[in-house]
Amino acid sequence: MTQAPSATIRHGVVVNAPLERAFRVFTERFGDFKPREHNLLSVPIAESVFEPRVGGHIFDRGVDGSVCKWARILAFEPPSRVLFTWDIGPTWQVESDLTRTSEVEVRFIAESQERTRVELEHRHIERHGEGWESLLGVDGDGGWPLYLGRYVDLFDESRA
Repeated sequence: MTQAPSATIRHGVVVNAPLERAFRVFTERFGDFKPREHNLLSVPIAESVFEPRVGGHIFDRGVDGSVCKWARILAFEPPSRVLFTWDIGPTWQVESDLTRTSEVEVRFIAESQERTRVELEHRHIERHGEGWESLLGVDGDGGWPLYLGRYVDLFDESRA
């Protein structure tokens, strides 16, 4: 049996915000930059929630109250790092086999007192098994670059 090659996607952005604020906006306002059309529910999303603790989840709540938990928080280390699973399989459904999930690590690195570099690494995508290559779409314009671009845009708003 041959092992699939390791698949890792990396993206980074710089925000004009202190380290603590950059971390807080990412975790507390995750639903403000996650596109609502990225939806595994059968109804529109009312909110996306990032539970700020190890053992928590990232989930979408539908307008009817239904919930889709699509990530588990593995590390929560304010203000420098979060690590969560990507529990969405190659068919774009929630994966019930937790050995067939990948990981997303987000690191926050102060470049100055008012600027923070945010590095995202989505790794072990090959763990999803047959068809895992379809998940490489998260590297495209509608994936992590879109999320991070919308995250950066939050710092241009007065309420960030």
